[in-house]
Amino acid sequence: MRNEVLHGYLIHHRKYRERSHIVHLFTQEHGRVDGILRQTPPPQYQPICLQASGKSELKNFTKVEIVNQPVFFFGDAFFSGFYLNEIILRLCPIEVEMPETFVQYHHTLQQLQQLTQQTNSNVFLRQTLRQFEHALLEELGYALDFTQDAQQQQILEKQNYLFQLNDGFIATAQQSRSTLSGQNILSMREYEKGRDFNPEQLQLLAQLYRQMITSLLGDRPLKSRQLWIQNTQSQS
Repeated sequence: MRNEVLHGYLIHHRKYRERSHIVHLFTQEHGRVDGILRQTPPPQYQPICLQASGKSELKNFTKVEIVNQPVFFFGDAFFSGFYLNEIILRLCPIEVEMPETFVQYHHTLQQLQQLTQQTNSNVFLRQTLRQFEHALLEELGYALDFTQDAQQQQILEKQNYLFQLNDGFIATAQQSRSTLSGQNILSMREYEKGRDFNPEQLQLLAQLYRQMITSLLGDRPLKSRQLWIQNTQSQS
């Protein structure tokens, strides 16, 4: 890159030497881009544009402009924003364009700003996060076939299944908290992009996507999830 203009969001930053920061961006043009910024980092959750130069994975960032007014999240919206940024940082490859995920990230931030205005904020939040995870996992190459099991057999409505990331849905005679019903799996056949998930789909995806993301993350759990749980427990 040579003075290339990028549009996106600050995902994470840390101090680097005396007056600089290493910053991680999620951009419209190149997905996740890392670099050095020799000024105070911009706020998170606000669209920014800047110039990037350099041939290595660590670019030089200059001329940062904040596009919109400040955005402040509180409560569940705060932990949700932290969660979004953490899984982008942990899962997205460097300098790989992810247009669907970028659009969904922008939309999700807008939805989080409306969270306190919702009559049923819990369902609204679940919808918002599952839609983001759906876009992210598909664009990372983990789109699922909700019609066939690991043996290329048709998913049966009354059958229970276990899910494994590298294999898919595996039929099982046992039923436990880890199993998924064939009926719920088949419900995803009717999902159309951009629509809300129905209750059965939300139940399925909450279980399925958490397992997938946990497997992709490996041995390092999400800090955002741990802090969210601790905050919920302290209020109960």
